[in-house]
Amino acid sequence: MQGDFIKVTETALQGRKIRVKEVFIIDYRNYNGIFCIRVDKNEEIIQSILDICRKEGIMSAVFSGIGGCSEAEIQTFIPESGAFETEHLKGMLELVSVNGNVVTDDEGNYFHHTHALFTYKENGEHKTAGGHIKSITVLYTAEIELRPVIGGTIKRKYDPETGTGFWDFKNY
Repeated sequence: MQGDFIKVTETALQGRKIRVKEVFIIDYRNYNGIFCIRVDKNEEIIQSILDICRKEGIMSAVFSGIGGCSEAEIQTFIPESGAFETEHLKGMLELVSVNGNVVTDDEGNYFHHTHALFTYKENGEHKTAGGHIKSITVLYTAEIELRPVIGGTIKRKYDPETGTGFWDFKNY
């Protein structure tokens, strides 16, 4: 199965705003329940995965992948403050590994929990950066394997101590 998604953007043209429809393709195939996804240039990886889950009715899944990226927002949870610190990376980022999961809550809202590791060059030296991911934009391509949970559903349960959600297995 291949997915076509329509994205609407607003563009300023001589002081007037116009709405432009852009059709972009996230190419993917379902091979015996495992979705192989190619995310192309300038597309955001996490949103692409969530869009496919919605379109295919996937309520919980795990995923992994690699790719060449241009931008990433990496977050680190700071327990003392109960908040995330965000680092923005830009440039040629080699996505060495992305791993995560998709779950839904009782209202059908989708959530992701994603971690990734990037390598890049800075001042002629090889560097690495990784952690919790808010977003990743593709520079060339990303190749993602999405594996839906079979035989049940993992839901999301809110944890008041951390202010985040964790897996919930009860009655599903």
